[in-house]
Amino acid sequence: MDLFGHMFTQLPHFSIEFNYCCMLISIKLVTSLEGLQKSEVESQDAELEEEEREGEEDEVAVSLRLPTPSELSESVLLTVLYDGAEGKAVAILYNKEDKKVYAWYDNTNHHPYLLTDIPIDKLKSLPQVASNKGILGFESVNKYHLLDDKPVKLTKVLGRDPLVIGGRSNSLREKLPVAWEAKIRYANCYMYDRGFRPGTVYKVSNGNLVAVKPEFTEEASKMASSISKGGVDVDVVIDWINILSEPAPDFRRVAVDIEVETAEGRMPNVIEASNRLIAVSFCGSDGLKKVFVLMRSDGEPGDANSLPQDLDVQFFTDEVEMLKQTFNLISSYPIVLSFNGDNFDFRYLKNRAEKLGVPKNQTPIILTQREARLSTGLHLDLYHFFKNKAIQVYAFDAKYKEFGLDSIASALMGKGKVDLGEKFIDNLTPFELANYCFRDAQLTYELTAYNDNLVMKLIVMLMRVSRTGMDDLVRIGVSSWIKNLMYAIHRERNYLIPNPEDIAQRKNTSYTQATIKGKKYKGAIVISPKAGVYFDVVVLDFASLYPSILKEYNLSYETVRCPHPECRNNKVPETEHWVCTKRRGLVSELVGLFRDLRVLWFKPKSKDPTLSGIYRSWYDVVQRALKVYVNASYGVYGAETFPFYCLPVAESTAAIARYVITSTIKKAQDLDMKVLYGDTDSLFVLNPPKQKIDELIAWARGDLKVDLEIDKEFRYVAFSDRKKNYFGVKQDGSVEIKGLLGKKRNTPPFIKHTFQQALEVLSEVKSPEDFEEAKKRVQTLLKDAQTTLKTRKFDVKELAISVMLNKNPDKYDKTTPQHIKAARILIDKLGRDIRAGDIIHYVKTYDGVLPIELAKPSDIDTAKYIELLKSTFEQVLDALNIDFDEAMGERTLESFFTGR
Repeated sequence: MDLFGHMFTQLPHFSIEFNYCCMLISIKLVTSLEGLQKSEVESQDAELEEEEREGEEDEVAVSLRLPTPSELSESVLLTVLYDGAEGKAVAILYNKEDKKVYAWYDNTNHHPYLLTDIPIDKLKSLPQVASNKGILGFESVNKYHLLDDKPVKLTKVLGRDPLVIGGRSNSLREKLPVAWEAKIRYANCYMYDRGFRPGTVYKVSNGNLVAVKPEFTEEASKMASSISKGGVDVDVVIDWINILSEPAPDFRRVAVDIEVETAEGRMPNVIEASNRLIAVSFCGSDGLKKVFVLMRSDGEPGDANSLPQDLDVQFFTDEVEMLKQTFNLISSYPIVLSFNGDNFDFRYLKNRAEKLGVPKNQTPIILTQREARLSTGLHLDLYHFFKNKAIQVYAFDAKYKEFGLDSIASALMGKGKVDLGEKFIDNLTPFELANYCFRDAQLTYELTAYNDNLVMKLIVMLMRVSRTGMDDLVRIGVSSWIKNLMYAIHRERNYLIPNPEDIAQRKNTSYTQATIKGKKYKGAIVISPKAGVYFDVVVLDFASLYPSILKEYNLSYETVRCPHPECRNNKVPETEHWVCTKRRGLVSELVGLFRDLRVLWFKPKSKDPTLSGIYRSWYDVVQRALKVYVNASYGVYGAETFPFYCLPVAESTAAIARYVITSTIKKAQDLDMKVLYGDTDSLFVLNPPKQKIDELIAWARGDLKVDLEIDKEFRYVAFSDRKKNYFGVKQDGSVEIKGLLGKKRNTPPFIKHTFQQALEVLSEVKSPEDFEEAKKRVQTLLKDAQTTLKTRKFDVKELAISVMLNKNPDKYDKTTPQHIKAARILIDKLGRDIRAGDIIHYVKTYDGVLPIELAKPSDIDTAKYIELLKSTFEQVLDALNIDFDEAMGERTLESFFTGR
């Protein structure tokens, strides 16, 4: 029996009633939240998480060269690290007055530890414990086990250093039958225990690190009281408003980029570092514009007039001296920016310096397996940050498609890298090289400075939300941000952080069948449209549907399938899962709180004309950061690599979402509204009266506890038979496309242009009567395109397929995709320096592929491009009831017999 309506006897604000409804419309199912841009975030982040969890096994130890004052004025906590030389946790602080960084070392005698349920006496008698000289002691501690909803008594085992606890085959966690909280990096463990919050303000007073609390307004206090009525303690709400409201400083920083000689036409090997460093550029927040150039011949430096104004170019004849000066300059800044510096620039600098005999004490770069850190400050590699799909989709609305510096800078700032034309780096004059190299550093810096330092502010805000240090935040995925916050909250409230197997043993059972192979449960719902054209279509969107479900239905890893027998009647529709009625779920609380803070406080404040521009700008950053967190928060619970992976949470979220969609469609039908299409969290409705829309919206809020709103209105929409493919024309004539190949980023420009021309024709349609003429014009465009291809009256560049390298060409060893074949031709024949993030432009030929630099029109396999033209247009033609082959003048066998 479904008693979901009675699920929250103790929590009345959650109360909601489920009623099963029959569907009167064709429905298809897709797997676990797919169809959203969000799903890209989950899949990409799951891959990142695998790497991050492996990284957790190895403690990152650094040896710093920073001053450690006993008194320090207001400073921002950038991160916490583990100093291996000192054997202590160390906080890195950015002073707001002098814009320098300082170190503060732990003075509480804190040590790494793990927890176990073995009593102290028995533990001491175990041989693997008794013989371990790294163990410092034992303590009995009390924790609260959320999975069992009861207190537990555990033993804390203290270690001399992090490797005693974990990270090696003979570490303690590998020798005990069970251990908790043993896979948390020590620096993070320390931060959670001390309650330190990266991105917030501290000061050093009498040798102690003290938090500086911001002022709290009466208006904010009232809002906190209002939000707390949703079931969150008012002090928790006040605490978060405090944390999020404090503006970030303008950090002093410098961006660095290098160029390396590409001898013998091969890409430089960062490990061997045998090629000369020929240029290093710097662009700083303090106005620094500098390039170091190594003079390789006695020739003229070139035309200085082509250089940017105020650019300081310094020439060196000694590469070692240039390296030393580079390190001196890097060491003078608290924050150093790069783009792919972890993989190339800083790794090459470090290895080249070592090869040339530069003393280690003059080199600030510290290399780990995946990162390049600094002993004198922080290194932020922006490549990782912008490649994060959560940032791309939620913070920047997917404005950039590729992850190279040129693509991101062009999309966000309207400027890109220097175009070398037919020239190569080795052939540039010194001044041309300086200009080329400096532009990369300039773009890297400006990505953090444009729009009033938006990116730096966003980084700080995400640090605060996720309890993650600045250097880690830019490198890890969103699931690790969520994990870090969950760990921190568990420690704050003295909850035991469960092992993944604890959750798996109690919870990980599914009750719905996936419709896509490899998935574990039935996912989101998609209503199949009937191909064709529909006028006056309104799109209704469920605002933040999945976060709303987590909040309103109390879904969390400890509340779904809770241990209380009396809760078992609170069934989730279509499943055998139940939800706790006794305890507010941690995930539900956090997601709900962040959603309410964004919607009720920070988003309105970002548009408040009574506030100064500085505060409006900051509040806009806050609401963006909360949007990133909230929208990414639900998917991770269905990813096996997430430490709090809980299949019933993911399955319940999808099941309730299906219930919400189907119930809303049923209600719309009861209101005589015609639903044409549904795409996971939105409905396309044909010409609905405003009164009916208002009634449906009110019903959704009252009965389902979700927000339904008008998202967009189309003059008409054309649907393809293929799911999730449509194009719509809004009232102003602008065109929106979903899933159609003509808009994909790797579609050749010639085909993309033809596609765009067709859309322009279709955008002029204002009534059903206009369609016949528009269809004829589209057919003419296709015939003209085919003729152009067959007669080879094109520029090779127009047929280029553009693909970004996700890793360096030499890393592709198992398979060789077409763009990698083209990249290797560029390296072998033209001596190109090609790295991860670069865009490769190639064409299809009779012999395979060629980079556009080496291809001629006669090389092109035009049949392949006509086939690509067909695959691109078929989805639109489906909606227009046009057959491609017939449009090309080629009758199909079917049409011959049917007379079509």
